[in-house]
Amino acid sequence: MTTPKTFEDALEQLEDSVERLESGDMKLEDALSVFEDGVMASRVCNSLLDQTRRRVQVLADEKDGEFTLSFLDEEALAEQED
Repeated sequence: MTTPKTFEDALEQLEDSVERLESGDMKLEDALSVFEDGVMASRVCNSLLDQTRRRVQVLADEKDGEFTLSFLDEEALAEQED
């Protein structure tokens, strides 16, 4: 199978892989191939979600009533450092 280009395609491929594996109607080699496709799709989903999270901006209300715009990851990094 080809590597999906979008999150939606990767998610659809992952869901398809899970359904096929849950059916239990495959030979071992076929099941292994479907499992590998599912793992690849899962990695694509995670990668695209990470990229999107880094791009999300958050508008935060500061104590002095001013608003600041920051990237979501900056807040996550600050929380991890505390």
